[in-house]
Amino acid sequence: MERNIQVEQIKQSPTASREVEIVERKGIGHPDSVADGIAESVSRALSKYYIKNYGRILHHNTDQVEVVGGQADPKFGGGNVLEPTYILLSGRATSTVGDERVPVKSIAIKSAKDYLRDHFPDLDIDADVMIDSRIGNGSIDLRGLYDTRKFKANDTSFGVGFAPFTDTEKIVKLTENYINGELKKTLPQIGYDIKVMGFRKNKTINLTVAAAYVDKYVKDPTEYYSIKEELTNKIMDNAIKYTDNDIKVFVNTGDIKEDKVYYLTVTGLSMENGDDGSVGRGNRVTGLITPYRPMSMEAAAGKNPVTHVGKLYNVLSNIIANKIVEEEGGDIKEVLVRIVSQIGRPVDEPHVAGIQVIYEDNVDHSKHKNNIRAIADDKLAHISDLTNMFVDGKVDVF
Repeated sequence: MERNIQVEQIKQSPTASREVEIVERKGIGHPDSVADGIAESVSRALSKYYIKNYGRILHHNTDQVEVVGGQADPKFGGGNVLEPTYILLSGRATSTVGDERVPVKSIAIKSAKDYLRDHFPDLDIDADVMIDSRIGNGSIDLRGLYDTRKFKANDTSFGVGFAPFTDTEKIVKLTENYINGELKKTLPQIGYDIKVMGFRKNKTINLTVAAAYVDKYVKDPTEYYSIKEELTNKIMDNAIKYTDNDIKVFVNTGDIKEDKVYYLTVTGLSMENGDDGSVGRGNRVTGLITPYRPMSMEAAAGKNPVTHVGKLYNVLSNIIANKIVEEEGGDIKEVLVRIVSQIGRPVDEPHVAGIQVIYEDNVDHSKHKNNIRAIADDKLAHISDLTNMFVDGKVDVF
């Protein structure tokens, strides 16, 4: 069957050429990202259990995770968590196979604890969080579609992708990666709840960074502001490596020195003190929130990696877009990809895959059309390759 892939030229200003651009990234410690990370870790753990015991991934969607903020009393030199954060694991999963029970809730709780322990070293898993699993059994209809082993789409939905990243997009993502990665070696006082907002006007990129401090590593307000200055400078030094645009950096703009208002936390996470989170409310599969780009509101984290198009198509759309830019040389300014499913159709045969291309001036788009279509066709034909990549944690979904 020939896939329905439509390629068209569009004439509009690419995102990087527009006067204003806004880009956001919620770091891995933001409550919404914590929910995403846990949801995906639960899906991976269940998938591995199903494969080990039954030879294939059984139906599940664990994309309903709620983080309900606790209460804390942060202080310079070290404060206390007063009430733990409550984390609710919800969704659906296959819990019986023949006469056998699958320990779904135990697997889910363990994987959630493992995720938190691996990513947030200042969080006491036993005292600072309460984890509750209410994951139920999947619906008969969806399990029926899933169990055909023909990999039919379990929803009528769509995925969206684009390429290439603008400088603003690259810098916003890399800034959070840098703070929550390499920078921890020199500034362990900075926690993992980082949010970066990028605003570009013409040739100036403004980065507003919210960075939670871990209170036990900061002795007083003088040291707090010294670290803040160092952090600002390091963010600037890192960002200028990736652009010719001017950069301005603002860190913790809500601080009020005279009123003793600081971004202090006990655990490095704002969820300790009333900040809540939900799956799908943060970054898209690009790792960014991009209001100047087409986006799907689908939550990818925790959805099953075999037939759920809300996960597969969003990731695949970006893979296709980047591959088109890579192969078509310098003739393309921007690519937008949208793939639509129809419930019951094979996931490699979407209802339509629409590809819009913005070309450089004076480019004959007709010479690229067939190759672009071939790229999309090949990636759709091999969409099942994504499943193992999701299970192995090789694909980011937030």
